[in-house]
Amino acid sequence: MTYEEYLDEVTTLMVELYDLKDDAAIKYVMRAQAAEFFTLHDDDPVMRTLERARADAKTIYEQRNKSRPELYRK
Repeated sequence: MTYEEYLDEVTTLMVELYDLKDDAAIKYVMRAQAAEFFTLHDDDPVMRTLERARADAKTIYEQRNKSRPELYRK
């Protein structure tokens, strides 16, 4: 799949697996992309598999709030 299709797949999986709204999933994938999470995927088409998309969706979901820890101080 193309790089763009891969990003779409990760976004779709986040919506399906984690019950996110489309806008939220898109935001998280865009943040990950801006943080260069997908740089290797862009360079190496072999990394763009459905299995990898599922793993990446999980990783992005689990890290979704770690980029703004100031929101979670006690």
